[in-house]
Amino acid sequence: MNIRYAAAKDIPAIAMVEAECFPPAEAATEKEFVERVHYYGNHFWLMFDEEKLVAFVDGFVTDEQDLTDEMYENAAMHNENGAWQMIFGVNTLPDYRKRGYAGKLICRAIEDAKQQGRKGLVLTCKENLILYYAKFGFKDEGVTNKSTHGNVVWHQMRLSFHFGYSQ
Repeated sequence: MNIRYAAAKDIPAIAMVEAECFPPAEAATEKEFVERVHYYGNHFWLMFDEEKLVAFVDGFVTDEQDLTDEMYENAAMHNENGAWQMIFGVNTLPDYRKRGYAGKLICRAIEDAKQQGRKGLVLTCKENLILYYAKFGFKDEGVTNKSTHGNVVWHQMRLSFHFGYSQ
């Protein structure tokens, strides 16, 4: 398994994996991924089994402290010098789940955010995933009123680094 950042050629595979992992109301479209990869392809962590994309994590960087629905829809809000790495999606094809691949990608995103001097990472998840993300150091901040993406109740979780922000 190898991990790399996203390029335009990866968009159809990214959209296919997303469609396998999320219901239609929550899944980003191929058109949305065109915008996302254009603005922040270096904040997509893709995992391949030889040539097959099997998992990815993505999200942009911002100075906003909380994840909002507008962020999913407007990739141009990405600020490469922002304080917070947002995580919009953690995706693994069903046949590749329960092997630690998503965890490896999350760890890579955390390591990159540390190396880039970010304050930390923010994501939203459904209640049944709170304990999973807690294993990586994310703290549950409760149900967010800033995201109802896909008409779902989301918990916001944050992993804060305890060193000075240097951007």
